[in-house]
This record gives sequence, C-alpha cells and structure tokens, in this order.
Amino acid sequence: MKRRTFILFPAAIAVATACLLATPPQPHALTPTWPQRTVRFILPLGPGSGSDIGARLFADRLTARWGQPVVIENRPGGDGFVAITAFLGAHDDHTLLFAPTSTFTAHSILHRTLPYDPHDLVPIARITNTLISISVPASLNVNSLDQLVALARRQPGKLNRASITGALDLVLSGFLKGIDLEVAKVPYRDPVQAVTDLAEGRIQIYTSAFAIVQSQLQAGTIKALAMTNQTRAPTAPEIPTATQAGYPELAFDGLVGLFGPPNMAPELRERIAADMRAVAADPAMEPRLIQTGQILNPGGPAEFAAAIEDQTSKLAAIAKALDIKPEQ
Repeated sequence: MKRRTFILFPAAIAVATACLLATPPQPHALTPTWPQRTVRFILPLGPGSGSDIGARLFADRLTARWGQPVVIENRPGGDGFVAITAFLGAHDDHTLLFAPTSTFTAHSILHRTLPYDPHDLVPIARITNTLISISVPASLNVNSLDQLVALARRQPGKLNRASITGALDLVLSGFLKGIDLEVAKVPYRDPVQAVTDLAEGRIQIYTSAFAIVQSQLQAGTIKALAMTNQTRAPTAPEIPTATQAGYPELAFDGLVGLFGPPNMAPELRERIAADMRAVAADPAMEPRLIQTGQILNPGGPAEFAAAIEDQTSKLAAIAKALDIKPEQ
C-alpha cells in the first residue's frame, strides 16, 4: 500500500493557525449535542399529582423541541429518598429530578444521616409554584385565620392538625409555637388521606397542596382560609394569602423545579433552563397547570438556587426555635 503524503504550503499553514487561534477552547464539547438519547424525569410523587401532570406537559413539548423522547418515571415513597437516590444513582446527565423543593429541604433538619449529599442536587430551572392552602372543616364555622386563632386560644388543646410532612409541617409547627397556640398534631402514614378526616371534622387544620382539597372545597365540606403562597390562586382569587391575612410567618411557596447531577456543565444547565422557559411561554401551558393547582414561575439556575437557599434558611430558623433534634 502506498503511503500518501500531504504537503501544507506556508499560506495554508498560516490560515489554519489563524483559525485555531481565533476559536476559543470548548471545555464541554458534548454540550451542544445534548440530548443524545432518551431523557428521564424522575419524580418523587405518584401519577396524577400536580407535579406529575406538570412534568408530563413539559415532557411532551420538550420531546418535540429536543428531538429525543422525554419520559416520566414516578418513584414515590420514602419521604423523597427513593426518587433522589434513583436520580443520583444513575450518574447520568440524561436523568434529571423533577421535584418540589419541599421533598428535600427539611431532610437535613429531620435526619441526622442522609443516603445522599444535598449539594449533589444541582438546580437547573424553577418551573412552577404549587398552591398551598390552609383549610378547616366547614362545620368549624370559622371564616378567616383570625377567627381560627381566636378559637384555638379559647379552646387550648381541643383542636388538632395535619399537614404534608417535611417543610410544610415545619412551617405550621413554627407558626403555632410562635403565637403560643396548643394544637395537637395527628400523624398520617399518607398525609393525603387526612383530607377525608378534615371534611368530616376529625381534623380541624390541614396544610396541603390546594389540589388535594379542591374537590372537597367545591363540595362545600371544607373552607380554605388562606394560601401560603406569595400570590393568590387564579382559580380561587377570593382566598387571601397568609401574608395578606396578617400572618407572614406562614408564607411559603411550593417551589417545583428541575435538578441535574453534580457534574453537569453550567452551560448545559443554562440551555435546559432556557428551553424550559420557552416551553412555559406556550399560551396553552398556564391554563392546564392552573387546573392542577400550580402557577408558572420559570427561573434559571441562579434564581432557583437562591429561592431554595431562602427556604432552607427559613426552615433552619424554625427548627432552631422548635429545638428539633435530627433523628437517626
């Protein structure tokens, strides 16, 4: 076989060298071609939840945008640990965590040891806010937080409460301690089931995603006294926020967003966040999400990280006031 010889003339060498010098180095050469295969969104909640429906709405549009399938994998249970460990155990930038921040922001407060490093949950994009309501049975005959607080003061120890475990439970507990109210906590293996007891008057205070209580609210068996979110619910504008009702201590947004693995390139995180914002701008998205008890609140990695840090700091302060000791 004859060896071919290539000769570069001085002019060609000069042109090639200039091109090389003019092109900056690419530290993440694979980033522009992402995704190269199916993208998985792992969720800590089951099918039919607000976050699940929102994830599927985004996945459908991202599939068309990225030219690769985006599939949803539900991993509920275990206080969020099941989904988080599955996500981090994949060691793959095509496997992302789509989750409410309340899934994990209280983990380090409530547990002495964790099966994962919280710093490995790298924020990519803030997507929505889950609407969170403070509800009471209609039979309690109270119509505002002021009336509820007054009733609890008149009947110390007579009322009880339930809430979704983790961040929401801490916020409610901190509020009650801060105003020196004695309200017993009723534990539930599945806090979603508490809505039935609320409607029948066995639970007097329930803090949860608005979507959980919406059907009972429409049936007239319960009343929503306030939303913990910063903005009112578009589907129930008559319900004030906790801050508007005079109780800013109860203010807490139900942030939902997308997380990547710790080695994900910053440029890729920004690209994904930009695509999420583009999808969120679709006029058809907001009405669909509102029906599931969510409102759009898109933001990039820095905005999302800052919001998580604010919530984590608030929960840490509440835990300190409550003198909570992490369990094993």
